[in-house]
Amino acid sequence: MSAPAVQQTTVTVGLEDLKNDTVDFSKLEEAFGPSSLGIIVIKDLPEKFHALRHRLLSYSSALANLPKEELDKLESPASKWLVGWSLGKETLKDGRYDTLKGSYYVNCSPSFPAQQATVAAKYPDFSEYTAPNVWPSKELLPRFEETFSELCTLIIDIAALVARACDKYAEANIPDYKPGYLEHVVKTSISTKARLLHYFPKEGEAKEDADEDDWCATHLDHGCLTGLTSAMFVDEAVHPPQTGESFTPLKELERSPDPKAGLYIHNRAGEVVKVGIPRDCLGFQTGEALEIITKGRFKAVPHFVRGTSAGLGGKVARNTLAVFTQPNLWEMVDGRRDFAAFAKEIVEKNH
Repeated sequence: MSAPAVQQTTVTVGLEDLKNDTVDFSKLEEAFGPSSLGIIVIKDLPEKFHALRHRLLSYSSALANLPKEELDKLESPASKWLVGWSLGKETLKDGRYDTLKGSYYVNCSPSFPAQQATVAAKYPDFSEYTAPNVWPSKELLPRFEETFSELCTLIIDIAALVARACDKYAEANIPDYKPGYLEHVVKTSISTKARLLHYFPKEGEAKEDADEDDWCATHLDHGCLTGLTSAMFVDEAVHPPQTGESFTPLKELERSPDPKAGLYIHNRAGEVVKVGIPRDCLGFQTGEALEIITKGRFKAVPHFVRGTSAGLGGKVARNTLAVFTQPNLWEMVDGRRDFAAFAKEIVEKNH
């Protein structure tokens, strides 16, 4: 087991500051620069964000508890399980297949449905980014698709504001930086992908985990900015997830019953830092494409996630949403690779 996580404060800015272009460059350096945690937290979000988050993260438990035959219908092997339901397809650090969490992937750009067929024809070898989305039936999970799409669109819109702030910094500090490039990437990309996550309850006796990152091996995101909701913890023994007309948002625990569960970042000193995103806020984490686009001024962040431990009583699950804003497949990330070539290297390494 590694040493306990150290304390380090995350940078927080208000949504209005982003809208008004009043975020100081020093804040961006503190959030994303060489000595940063690679994450910024946005507060004062619109009221609809909170209702959408609560509903979608409740759907995560309902989805993961569907019968196997229903989940099988939601798989997309052609997309390398990067569309629809995925469980046990990803490898952890020691080479084991990950059965600790289930994922539901969506190509979530509002422009994706209209352009999907055209881009799929142009990039026949990139089905992980071009395959059509798969949705559960409205009878099983009413309003799932609408809730998912609406929340992702809101997160992408806020990501574009963070990108605009990054552009202004880059234009002032990076020679020959293309003005407005990152905002353009975030706003126009149809490669942006969302991942709804369900960390299954760990049942049985409590025991010391062999590795901190057993739940999700330490990795870098390969996009630009990853939008992260705070995690929802639910006791599925007390509040069993319902489907169909009986579906209602689940009662969220006031706090994590396991102080070790959550997002961990390896800071630039090599220390492990546990990062909390408040329930009413949204985090944005740096990815490899952002590091390359900003010529290394902003750094991608190595991170991992722990679910809840066994021995807590009940059946406590952890649900969350990540939205990976990524360049279009044809956008250049450096002088020799477009995002298609860059992403293929990463996906083949991880799956």
